Amino acid sequence: MFEALIQKGFEVVTLHHAEAILTHDMHEAVEEIEAVLADVELPVEELVRGGGGEGQLTQRMRNRLSDDYEWRKHSFEIKKIIDGEEKESVSHEIDHVKQFDSGTFALEIEWNNKDPFYDRDLENFKRLHADGVISIGCIITRGSSLHSSLRELLTNFAVEHGISYVEELSRFNYSPTPRQRKLIATATERFGNFAEGWAHVFVSDKFGEATTHWRKLEDRVRRGVGNPCPLLLIGLPREIVTT
Repeated sequence: MFEALIQKGFEVVTLHHAEAILTHDMHEAVEEIEAVLADVELPVEELVRGGGGEGQLTQRMRNRLSDDYEWRKHSFEIKKIIDGEEKESVSHEIDHVKQFDSGTFALEIEWNNKDPFYDRDLENFKRLHADGVISIGCIITRGSSLHSSLRELLTNFAVEHGISYVEELSRFNYSPTPRQRKLIATATERFGNFAEGWAHVFVSDKFGEATTHWRKLEDRVRRGVGNPCPLLLIGLPREIVTT
């Protein structure tokens, strides 16, 4: 299961009987997710242009899931009714949901959000699973090899494009604030060259440790967040980056 992705460097973890569910009941879901991710590419320039948030990479994955395979955004509304009177109503919005013959699959993409979004996603999955609404939840996020290589990738980008001062980055729609300019100047002096100094500041600002990446997700599932909902976790690897 997901052998092709694993061979390409993707991190794939299944928890709480998710592997059995996927293997025996949801072959189609596995095939569709693998098809979407197998040809994912991230031009290094997009790291500079997008910087974070829902960039072009996320949009491409969302469009493939939604347009090609009908994984649609859905808002689940759970109501508590006692003796015919509504006492409580809670909504859980999931970005990608698909109903299969054997159950419902919920999926979220967390490329570069603040890491508390993991808590939201996992708690939503837990509640929806407890209410019998979904069979399995999935999070696709920035993998450990990609996260740890960002400074190197961006340093190489600056070197290969001959960028030696901030103004030269304007052609990539990057406009640092006065605070960031000061940090870049300090880091450039510290590292002895602009490329490393800028990459250090850029990654710290846009892809820092408090954003959504594999270690932060692992920390949460180890603490039991989302348990006992069956979970599929997928980390995007460095190998998807193209230069």
